[in-house]
Amino acid sequence: MQIPETESSETNESLLAICLFAAFSDGEKSESERETLQRLSEELGSEDANAIARQILMGKLKLQTVVSALPDQQQRLLAYEMARSVCEAGGSISPDEETFLTELRGLLALNAAEIRVVDNEVDAISKFAIVPGANIPPPTDLDAMILKYSILNGALELLPETLATMAIVPMQMKLVHGIGKAHGVELNRSNIKEFLATAGIGLGSQIVEGFARKFMKGLGKKLGGGLGGSAASQVTGSAFSFASTYAIGQTAVKYYAGGRKLTAADMKSMIEPLTRQAREIHSKYLPDIQERAKSLNPSSILSMIKGNAAV
Repeated sequence: MQIPETESSETNESLLAICLFAAFSDGEKSESERETLQRLSEELGSEDANAIARQILMGKLKLQTVVSALPDQQQRLLAYEMARSVCEAGGSISPDEETFLTELRGLLALNAAEIRVVDNEVDAISKFAIVPGANIPPPTDLDAMILKYSILNGALELLPETLATMAIVPMQMKLVHGIGKAHGVELNRSNIKEFLATAGIGLGSQIVEGFARKFMKGLGKKLGGGLGGSAASQVTGSAFSFASTYAIGQTAVKYYAGGRKLTAADMKSMIEPLTRQAREIHSKYLPDIQERAKSLNPSSILSMIKGNAAV
């Protein structure tokens, strides 16, 4: 569904809080989540994200309180969709996350039919198949493939639908799968998740960040220039998704070309400069990203996730 325009800071903060509750529900407070919160706070020009996170972690903010600030049924459905997406970012939901989602469903007072629709939509994106023997270009063409996926993920951030934000992680996983395949390594979902975790890439935190950019007001004001807050926020989000995908792809090439001998420290030391490099070239490819966004819709995105259409 699309995230509705709202001027209510209370509604926006409640939606952000529910995303953070979901991110923390697995009991792990990873470095990638902390970095996400810091980045969001800097872009918001305040400590909003960190302040909400601290209240949650200290037990001072209750899920029931947050839900009570969402009286509108569409907002409640949106909150559940986003929470489910964050929990299911890697394709599975842990027992702790399922306990959280069960509590959330009860507080949101959603009926079984509404829940089933949302669950099926999120599952269609998060539980995509890794296709063995996919048509992968030879290693000499991997730079072009990485750029294509980076442009696609930058374009997804320009779209208003939550589905577009949810699709970014599957596309990154498909990119890593293709790079492994090009180097003679057949990867499954668990292998790819392990690679991303070792490189310090947070799957759920990327989705939290993408959602937050779509509904938090004031994002990107420092970068806006002649753009309004919403347009600047889109460009900021596009730059981040473009850069993170580019950095993941280039790191994967080095990892699999080198026989998978890089340590976690090696990989993390590569990610940061590669991300900076990609953010610097984002503006060069922004026209291509904007043009790619024009060709995307929910149906075409699902087709790419399922492997029925080319990226």
